[in-house]
Amino acid sequence: MKTPTHTLVVDDEEGIRFFLEETLGRAGHTVAKAASGEEALERLREDRFDLMMLDLKLGGRVDGLKVLEAVKWRWPETVVVILTAHGSLESAMAAIREGVDGYLLKPVEPDEVRRAVGEAMERREREAELQQTREEKSLAHGPFRVDPAKHEIAMDGEPLDLTPHEFKLMSHLVGSGPKVSSPRELVEAMQGFQPDSLHEARQIVKWYIHRLRRKVEPDPSDPRHILNLRGIGYRLSG
Repeated sequence: MKTPTHTLVVDDEEGIRFFLEETLGRAGHTVAKAASGEEALERLREDRFDLMMLDLKLGGRVDGLKVLEAVKWRWPETVVVILTAHGSLESAMAAIREGVDGYLLKPVEPDEVRRAVGEAMERREREAELQQTREEKSLAHGPFRVDPAKHEIAMDGEPLDLTPHEFKLMSHLVGSGPKVSSPRELVEAMQGFQPDSLHEARQIVKWYIHRLRRKVEPDPSDPRHILNLRGIGYRLSG
């Protein structure tokens, strides 16, 4: 069974609060309400919400933008849909720059509310899935990070100038982390074939390791990053 969407409605008009509670409640939300910015801040201190419907023009000392700033700081994963009147589009633009997920112009119909909320929630889910995919595809170990989409490896945030074979070799080392890779493994990862002999594999890898060390080591003669375990293979230090 799907978990209900936990929603906070923030509006200083009782009629709007009731309307949103009824509209979202019928769509499967559990709804809490706040009649002022101050009350909204209190609720945000105590609870995390999946969605917040926020009126920008709140009476009192705490306006909608201050509530928006607070939720973005305290609960950045909360989806925020703002409500604004035609006369306050400038405030709406300021809110959009803060990173809201959707907005509605008052007065609104129930179908408009449900559509705007649904689109905002779906958009946030897609963004989260895309970010997760990027993180899964991005390999990292020590100061090195591989971005397969850009075909790029960075060291301490600075892209390395690598040939295609060097990129494949370094990607394999980064992906293996502290695990030792044999010369045969490294040649296969780099060139796509298994050498006939261990001696041949060592000779091929030795040349590319020499080139890589010149690009990533402060002193290639005394390597700190790409380490050789004699008779076994190579690994990256942590």
